[in-house]
Amino acid sequence: MSTTMRLKRFGTKKRPYYRVVVQDSRLATSSKTLDEVGTYRPVESENQITLNTEKVKEWIAKGVVVSPTVRDLLNSQGIQIQRTSQN
Repeated sequence: MSTTMRLKRFGTKKRPYYRVVVQDSRLATSSKTLDEVGTYRPVESENQITLNTEKVKEWIAKGVVVSPTVRDLLNSQGIQIQRTSQN
């Protein structure tokens, strides 16, 4: 199964918040998730990103593909993810 770590949007109009989830990459973004590893609230001034770093590291060790946006969020929190070239 090919899995990806990406954002899942929630919230209201002009007040979004996102959950950082692990999901089967072949399914729609609104479908069932395998695991929720954190939240991202871009509108908040404090505590924008909340992550369970242990779960994140476990999933990365299992070979999950991280979306570019989530990779940037993880890098800002000190979890280094290397860019991989995909053709």
